[in-house]
Amino acid sequence: MRDPADLYELRPDVPEISGAVLLVNLDGYIDAGAAGRQAVQSLLAGADPTEVAVFDIDRLLDYRSRRPVMTFDGNRWTDYAAPGLTLSLAHDAEDTPYLLLTGLEPDREWELFAAAVRQLVERFSVSLTVAFHGIPMAVPHTRPATVTAHATSPDLVSGHTPWTGNLQVPGSAVNLLEYRLGQAGHDFIGFAVHVPSYLAQSEYPRAAMTALEFVSGATGLSLPTAPLEEAAQATDAEIEQQVAASEEVQRVVRNLEQQYDEFMASHGEADGGDPLLASDESALPTAEELGAELERFLAERERGTEG
Repeated sequence: MRDPADLYELRPDVPEISGAVLLVNLDGYIDAGAAGRQAVQSLLAGADPTEVAVFDIDRLLDYRSRRPVMTFDGNRWTDYAAPGLTLSLAHDAEDTPYLLLTGLEPDREWELFAAAVRQLVERFSVSLTVAFHGIPMAVPHTRPATVTAHATSPDLVSGHTPWTGNLQVPGSAVNLLEYRLGQAGHDFIGFAVHVPSYLAQSEYPRAAMTALEFVSGATGLSLPTAPLEEAAQATDAEIEQQVAASEEVQRVVRNLEQQYDEFMASHGEADGGDPLLASDESALPTAEELGAELERFLAERERGTEG
């Protein structure tokens, strides 16, 4: 394997960092409700981060599969939204330092990328790495948000109820990073926030807020959730208006509520299966009917129309 250090450049005059936690969210894998992206936006808005290391995105990105946005004005190109993958140093509300790895998920050289991040983890003596994003689930928006928690050691997620048994799913660079760091003896926790499948394609601030709450609980960091709470209340009110306008939608929500309540009451016991995974919604065809109506409503909201 080539030297992983060739994949990134340390910024000059990097501040002294030792023992901080590392938060990870990369754009490109599943992120239902834009939970991870909104959480990162909230972190960056209140942190004034300092770049620590910048990855060589030209080596990692397939530009033709994820074309960066360029702006054309009249007769010339005026702007280019350059992609990036950066390790930054930020501080929480109590001035506690933490590292933040954000940007586009690599399309290639995953093993080298994982080795490079491991180098940085060991260079800065990272005490714990935590990743977060959203996944679509057959859950109702009227119940408290839940997560699937996973980690390199069962002790790290001992307080979380397993939501699923043995699965084989498409991998991601972050999942591989968790696996490789675990093999190297480093602690890693991942939180996949459960987003109602009918809201998966729209921004769902409550999921982002939930992500930061679980990250705070695992790390002790004081992270900004107040702006997300305000946005979540507004979005929740709009969803309720849409639900109230359709008896069919109300019926589907009630069905999901019943399924959710029964699952929570049993804590997923018996065979350890997970009837809430959105990838196994064959028993809930009416969720698609709800999804079509609510996604159309929220998509129109995002475009600035009333719908």
